[in-house]
Amino acid sequence: MAKHLYVCVSFTISFIFIQLAKADNYIVHMDLSVMPKAFSNQHSWYLATLSSVSPNSRAKTNTYIPFSKLIYTYNHVIQGFSASLTPAELEALKNAPGYVSSVKDTTVKVDTTHSFKFLGLNSAKGAWPVSNFGKDVIIGVIDTGVWPESESFNDNGMTDVPSRWKGACESGSQFNSSSCNKKLIGARSFSKGLIAHNPNITISLNSPRDTEGHGTHTSTTAAGTYVKDASFFGYATGTARGMAPGARVAMYKALWEEGAFTTDVIAAIDQAITDGVDVLSMSLGLDELELYEDPIAIATFAAIQKNIFVSTSAGNEGPDVETLHNGTPWVLTVAAGTMDRDFVATLNLGSKGSVNGLALYPGNFSSSQFSIVFKDACDNTTELREITQKMVVCRDPDGDDSLNDQVNNVHLAGNTAGVFITNTVDISVQTPFPAIFLEQKDGDAVVDFIKTNTDPKASIEFKKTILGIKPSPRVASYTSRGPSYSCPSVLKPDIMAPGDSVLAAWPTNIAAARVNDDLVFSNFNIISGTSMACPHVSGIAALLKAAYPDWSPAAIRSALMTTSDQIDNTGSLIKDIGDNLQPATPLAMGAGHVNPNKALDPGLVYDATVQDYVNLLCGLNFTAKQMETITKSSSNNCSNPSLDLNYPSFIAFFNDRDAKPNSTAMLKFQRTVTNVGDGSSTYRASVTPINGLKVTVEPDVLVFKAKYEKKNFKLSVEGPRQLNEAVSFGYLTWEDSGRRHVVRSPIVATSYKIEK
Repeated sequence: MAKHLYVCVSFTISFIFIQLAKADNYIVHMDLSVMPKAFSNQHSWYLATLSSVSPNSRAKTNTYIPFSKLIYTYNHVIQGFSASLTPAELEALKNAPGYVSSVKDTTVKVDTTHSFKFLGLNSAKGAWPVSNFGKDVIIGVIDTGVWPESESFNDNGMTDVPSRWKGACESGSQFNSSSCNKKLIGARSFSKGLIAHNPNITISLNSPRDTEGHGTHTSTTAAGTYVKDASFFGYATGTARGMAPGARVAMYKALWEEGAFTTDVIAAIDQAITDGVDVLSMSLGLDELELYEDPIAIATFAAIQKNIFVSTSAGNEGPDVETLHNGTPWVLTVAAGTMDRDFVATLNLGSKGSVNGLALYPGNFSSSQFSIVFKDACDNTTELREITQKMVVCRDPDGDDSLNDQVNNVHLAGNTAGVFITNTVDISVQTPFPAIFLEQKDGDAVVDFIKTNTDPKASIEFKKTILGIKPSPRVASYTSRGPSYSCPSVLKPDIMAPGDSVLAAWPTNIAAARVNDDLVFSNFNIISGTSMACPHVSGIAALLKAAYPDWSPAAIRSALMTTSDQIDNTGSLIKDIGDNLQPATPLAMGAGHVNPNKALDPGLVYDATVQDYVNLLCGLNFTAKQMETITKSSSNNCSNPSLDLNYPSFIAFFNDRDAKPNSTAMLKFQRTVTNVGDGSSTYRASVTPINGLKVTVEPDVLVFKAKYEKKNFKLSVEGPRQLNEAVSFGYLTWEDSGRRHVVRSPIVATSYKIEK
């Protein structure tokens, strides 16, 4: 993790300066069961505890000067508080009655509309009408704030705010309590942790108002209402809407331009639980932490205890494996994929026809013809500057990552336009100058046109949107991959959703793009990342929550996962851009691409209780204190420890590097499925063959006589103790007799070994 320099705090008392030792922020876990009865509440106990470990400052008059180091008292996410402590104070605190554990505050990573049609959402049938478009489900978003004036937050036709809502709309810099309405029902901000890290900091807008755009984009992706004629400078024109247009939004601003710290994030989660949200959406995370050291994992455990569904982003550190964050067993971890939509420009070659290429240039461009020249690698900046009033064609030789340099060279040279030939299929094509990106075969045709004409000329038409692109979806190269560092025995990520080039609302005073040296502004923006994938699933989870209010978060997660798609729109296995377009493994895309209409009727679900998660923590051999840090209980029942959580996926590690040749191992899994379909039904199991492994299911037929009946089965995976392949995978499918329900779970066998 990054190291931070914290400013020492000093006080002036009767002209005597008392310099305090260097302090850091810590999140401190306490055992409420030992709180003395003399204290009326935990807050006063925490204050007294901190006072007992903090040095007293006295002036010459011996006047007692107490110094409160408390930042937040938490009510749900942990039993404890956050405070600014010197090393000596922290050591003293460890000996205080009730102390359980502590972790230093850290920075969090932010993982930064046609998508509803691509996902099959339809106003006439399926998940939207059945769930009443997510009516009255409350989605809490932890992010950079909100732009309440966006038309995507209009509350036209919405009923009164549910009486169970206990939230508020806070006033602050350029933000009034009247900014909320029946759609945006709450807005709060959390900056005490940020300020404690730097007491001299000046926050540009200390209020729930969005100063970066990320929060406005994610929240409207999840639940924005209908906005006609939305577009990004003419791209992606249409009616914008979120996944759950009938749901309510509550924004909790904990991510700031000036910094983002876990103390503020978990304070936001704590407040969201108090306010009464149904779904939490968090496009952020922390890397490579044990569950008992991860404040976000600990805080979301409290949310699950309150039956709140939590959707998180996998991160943008792909395509390497073991890079994801939020590998927490009780949350949903979302990977990013592409859609069947491209933003393009057309390069017209006169009588030789035309070719289309990717483009997202937001400015206007002349329709006139210009001379066009080929400069191959475009690495000679002096030569490029000598070319005026011409289009320049550049070629990225063998995909050697010089493309960014070429784009910059052409831009700085001030050429009329750039035409870039590249084999890179996962690139950002938004440019501040006219530019088009061509595939190799189209680029070859352009180069041939230039070489066979004495005075070649061409023109470019921008701002075109093409739908129905095949193949799609594909796994984005940047999306982070599993296995999970914090809990390898649970396969992560869980699912994939649209994250590439997503259109959603944007603050009108924040630049959405640049045209040469000028900033340009828009009500909507197109951006990419697992940050965009996460709120898609948050909104879809809200649809399921509306349709099945009594379902647990685990049941909703199971419905999403087991009904997801592994096949693209060409009928082939979904491909992974980050793996040379090979079939995507579940370590990249989870169970598959989310399918909201199928998720509405999953047939069977793999449910899990809080005690199931406790059993998992016991199986991880955590100490009693580490267990208490997560569960907030000093009396956890570890009579049935197990790493085999009742999860809708399977991961088997065959990574015994000391194994004898030809030695084998058998890994066994126990699962329970619940029939959520109507009436009696019979399900039969089938398993995709996995090369070099033997997979068996017992029993392979499950007969249900009633709704909500539960059945158990065992799955065994037998193979070499040291697998030759890094990853082998297949699927277990339960299918009912009428093929109405197909319940599919990924099975991964891997030789990866998590190094800690």
